[in-house]
Amino acid sequence: MNPYTLLFLVAGLGVIAWLTGRARAARFGAASTRRLHSLPGQHGFYVAMWTVIPALIFVIAWSVLTPSLATDAVTSAPLASQLPAFGYEREAILNEVRARAGGSEYGFYPLAEQLAPVYAQASRLYGWLGTGITILLAFACGAFAYTRVKAEFRARTRVERTVMLALLVASLIAILTTLGIFLSLLFESLRFFAMVPVTDFLFGTLWSPQVIDPADPGATLGAVPLFWGTFFIGAVIAMLVAIPFGLMSAIYLTQYARPVVRQWMKPLLEILAGVPTVVYGYFAALTVGPAIRDVAVSLGFTYASSESALSAGLVMGVMIIPFVSSMADDSIAAVPRAMRDGSLAMGATTSETIRKVLLPAALPGVVAGVLLAVSRAIGETMIVVMAASGAANVTLNPFDSATTVTKQIVDLLTGEAEFDSPKTLAAFALGLTLFMVTFLLNIVALRVVKKYREAYE
Repeated sequence: MNPYTLLFLVAGLGVIAWLTGRARAARFGAASTRRLHSLPGQHGFYVAMWTVIPALIFVIAWSVLTPSLATDAVTSAPLASQLPAFGYEREAILNEVRARAGGSEYGFYPLAEQLAPVYAQASRLYGWLGTGITILLAFACGAFAYTRVKAEFRARTRVERTVMLALLVASLIAILTTLGIFLSLLFESLRFFAMVPVTDFLFGTLWSPQVIDPADPGATLGAVPLFWGTFFIGAVIAMLVAIPFGLMSAIYLTQYARPVVRQWMKPLLEILAGVPTVVYGYFAALTVGPAIRDVAVSLGFTYASSESALSAGLVMGVMIIPFVSSMADDSIAAVPRAMRDGSLAMGATTSETIRKVLLPAALPGVVAGVLLAVSRAIGETMIVVMAASGAANVTLNPFDSATTVTKQIVDLLTGEAEFDSPKTLAAFALGLTLFMVTFLLNIVALRVVKKYREAYE
């Protein structure tokens, strides 16, 4: 049976188990003089959990094992003696066997066409076997839980502990995923730093991975131009656009706009956050970049390029306006109305109240929104890939070409260099550096928010 069909079957059994357990608990509550410890619905959830969770775990494990078991059945068939002993060709034939068994009509190996029915038959056999075991397991576990439903049974406690365990597992998955990303970056970065000194990478001013001297690879892998380009585009130009426009839009929507205007303008503003970054990239490359180049040429910058830091930074700033605006909007709206009314009652104007009362009180949320926007900007990839240049320059001229860490990571990992070469491993060192920078920004944001929250609570 198809795994998805089996999952729907397990879900249906869970619904039946919930109804059955709930009905049994309700009968106990009506017949017994003692009060039920838990609600009938909680007893139903207890029976449903015992019915669904063990069966679901088995379905997932069996779905992982079934392809291997079917492959073993293929290799045990008499025709399998014609398979190569080991190597790429053997794996290619077995992959084609799986594809043909799944319905594909294209292939290169006649032997795969002959072995495909064996794989399909074995898959059906193991599928029905798994279905039978799943149903038996669901009924057995559900029956065990059903027999435990009594007036004094603490079903609520068991359900709450199970939910708490599920939440703990979800939290651990998120934490372990982050830890795995960090360790993978760290491991590959250590391999890179075994070839290139850390000081050459962090403080070198020449970035030219196309020309690497095997005797001194760190001479052309200095990342300072990349760090500067990332900071200049993402934390300077983009923030000069996002902070004023985002903050002013939040102030207008919370303090000046009528409810009807706010009802329409806030969703329209937040649509910017849902636009795919590739669309922003096309807009920057095809519209903003050429327009800025024409402006630069008219101002006397003869060698201005459409792939400038200003074009990427402007579009990136427009993209992250909703991040600043939403956080500032929520923070200003959360300020107690008594503070605003008290300021106005003392004779302050609306603008004075905003500057001297609302903004200071909402500062933690505003700062958190700005730092979140900075983290989002320096990690942006698609806009800088399409609008920024690959030239690594340290310049203050926004009309000059500049590149970023994310742009270079894409270029390094899409090249043809060997994986063990300094050029490819440099991408992991750049990724680790970017990871640490965003991590530190989050720590700073938390400390700032905590400090000012204590001051205004």
